[in-house]
Amino acid sequence: MQIGSRFTIGVHILTAIDYFKDMDRVNSEFLAGSIGVNPVIVRGVISQLREAGIVRTQRGSSGAALAKPLDEITLYDIYRAVGSVDTVEGLFHFHEQPNPACPVGRNIHRALDGHLADAQRAMEARLRQTTMAEIIEAIDGER
Repeated sequence: MQIGSRFTIGVHILTAIDYFKDMDRVNSEFLAGSIGVNPVIVRGVISQLREAGIVRTQRGSSGAALAKPLDEITLYDIYRAVGSVDTVEGLFHFHEQPNPACPVGRNIHRALDGHLADAQRAMEARLRQTTMAEIIEAIDGER
């Protein structure tokens, strides 16, 4: 199971918005060139980030801007904003119908579900600890 690329695209978008903030046209076409995806995908992710209150856009404007300081945006905020994980099902998609006549099939959920939920909580806790300011700092260190 992988978290979709919208998560890393979201991080890339926010990083580029900050990094190139002094440029006039940090728009979806420009961002798509940096990311290596179609501008339609960038616009979709920006829309999700806007709905989450992470970026702001204006109709007819030449791009997006951060809606709050970098140290107030965590990787978890982006992960949630772009729908990286189904909020009901969770990170791990369990096969639907294990065979109840089989001792493994009958007990696999009970044996495994808690461990998978713990793993997801641990990962999400780690994402909450990393801010976009740290990501920008790592990028700026490469200048």
